[in-house]
Amino acid sequence: MKKLILFDIDGTLIDTHGAGLFALKQATEEMFQKKAPSFDIHGNTDSALVTHVFQHYGIAQDAETTEEFYSIYLKKLQTNLNSDDYKGKLLEGVIDLLESLRYREDIELSLLTGNLARGADVKIKHHKIGQYFSFGAFGDDHYDRNSLGPIALKRAELATGYPFKAEDTIIVGDTIRDIDCAKSLGCRVLAVATGAVSMDHLKAQGADLVLSSIGDTLYAYKFITGEDIDACGTNISTPEDI
Repeated sequence: MKKLILFDIDGTLIDTHGAGLFALKQATEEMFQKKAPSFDIHGNTDSALVTHVFQHYGIAQDAETTEEFYSIYLKKLQTNLNSDDYKGKLLEGVIDLLESLRYREDIELSLLTGNLARGADVKIKHHKIGQYFSFGAFGDDHYDRNSLGPIALKRAELATGYPFKAEDTIIVGDTIRDIDCAKSLGCRVLAVATGAVSMDHLKAQGADLVLSSIGDTLYAYKFITGEDIDACGTNISTPEDI
C-alpha cells in the first residue's frame, strides 16, 4: 500500500511574508487602476480570489482577461520574492520532513494548494524545494478547494500509475479550509499552526493531528508513516546543518 501526502504551501511549507498577497493587490491595481479590495486568502484558491476581484468591480471575466490578470500577478510575485522587502523563508522542519519521506517507496509527495500551478512553481523553486514535488492539484484547476482532492488523486495516478485511494491519503495544511478539504475527500489531515489559525481552533475543526509546526518532525513522520524515524534509520539534520 502506498500513501499519498498532499502538502499545502503557504503557511505550511513556506512563509512569503506577504509577497503573494501584495502581488495580488499590485496586479489588481495595475489592471483595474483602482484600489484593491480586501482578500480572504487563508486556504482560498487564487482563481476564487481573482473572480472576487472581477465581481468587486462589476467587470465581466473571461479566459482572456483572467490570463491577463494571472500574467501580471505572476510577474509581481516573482519580483516580490526576489525583493529584500520580503524576508520569505522555509518554515521550521520542512527540509527534515521532506527528506525523511522522499526516498520511501511507500510514500508519494505531492501538492494540494490554492496557488496557481505557475505560482506554486515560482514559490517552491524560489525556496529550493521544487525537487520534492513533480505534480499536484492547484488553484487554477478549480475555484473550490474541496474539489481539488479528487483532482489530486487522479493526477497522482496518472503520474505514478498507482491508484491512490482517499483512505491512503493525508493532507498537510494550516487552515480550516485544508481540514474541510480533507473531510470532503474522506482522508486524514495533519494540521500545523504556522499560519493564521491557532492549534485549539484547528483541533476544534476536527484535524486528526495538530502540531505547532512541521518542525515537530518526529510526530509528523510517525503520523504519516506509522513508524518512528529511528526504527527505519532515517537521519534528521539539525537546523544548523541546513
